[in-house]
Amino acid sequence: MSKLIHIDQDYKQWIQSISKRFRRSQIKAAVHINQDMLQFYWSLGKEIVELHSEQRWGNKFFANLSHDLKEANPGAGCFSETNLLYMKNFYLLYSPLQQITPQTGEQIAITPQLGEQIFSVPWGHHKLLIDKCKGKPEKALFYVQQTILNGWSRDVLLNIYSTNLYERHSKAITNFTATLPEEQSDLAVEITRDPYSFVFTGLREPYNERKLKDALISNIEKFLVELGTGFAYMGREVRLEVGETEQFLDMLFYNTRLHCYVVIEVKTTDFEAGHIGQLGAYVVAVDHILKSEADNKTIGLLICKTKDNVFAQYALEATSQPLGISEYELQKLYPTKVEGTIPTIAEIESVAQDTVVKPEDNEENND
Repeated sequence: MSKLIHIDQDYKQWIQSISKRFRRSQIKAAVHINQDMLQFYWSLGKEIVELHSEQRWGNKFFANLSHDLKEANPGAGCFSETNLLYMKNFYLLYSPLQQITPQTGEQIAITPQLGEQIFSVPWGHHKLLIDKCKGKPEKALFYVQQTILNGWSRDVLLNIYSTNLYERHSKAITNFTATLPEEQSDLAVEITRDPYSFVFTGLREPYNERKLKDALISNIEKFLVELGTGFAYMGREVRLEVGETEQFLDMLFYNTRLHCYVVIEVKTTDFEAGHIGQLGAYVVAVDHILKSEADNKTIGLLICKTKDNVFAQYALEATSQPLGISEYELQKLYPTKVEGTIPTIAEIESVAQDTVVKPEDNEENND
């Protein structure tokens, strides 16, 4: 077997370049195959629905179709009875998102942009969303878009879904529309949540503010996931020299989507108007001391235990700094009606049912 006696740096770099291109081609091929497969599933589901197949060919339609397709396509692993039913429900879930032709009132195919999103997510993700989001296409599409944006695996998607992200997304009370340019304010609103889920901290009563902040930083990766896409952690109790005084920011982040610093203050008390003055002063200080010409205006997020929404909105109208106010929650398994007691087995099982994935045949588990 011949050996290369001398390998120079150019050769090594060339090998690395070839390897990178090969891996990229593999990824593109996998994505392309997934898109083609999902388009096929969509079209078959559409035909099953539009042909009124179950009414036309009887109660055992799916069992018979599965048998006949397997017989006609030996070795094909996608034609199980269960998977065919998923194909039908795949079409039913997303078809309401199709556009309507104004002139005729007829549905037309999904737009290329929408199709690219739907057909880019693995089939296993879609099956999870089909189970969870029946009759709620906007909710399913939200999780599709978030999966693409964040690169979630199916397990991560299931975990995020269990936190009710769709219901919490963009729900903070803010003054961003009044204090930021339109193109920045829309995105700033989008990155907020209310409430923020701090379940991952494992804290229960009694706890104080320092314990909560310690737990957040100890679980910084999970905290960043909860904050959303684009957040980079810059530090805790960040010291700023403001005139002749020292000020310490609870937590400082940078958001790469907004291209701005984000000051986060966490309070274990109910919302107070004074919190807005403190956070607003920190935001101004960051703008003067840390912000560069390339950065957008700093925003502030106040996360407190509880808030009166009307009072919080009034407080935000009294400041010119871009701020948002949200609540946080710790333990979802403890129902409020029996706060401070151990939940019953039935109550735990009721919550746990929302996070269970149906068992899947190996032939259908195309992730």
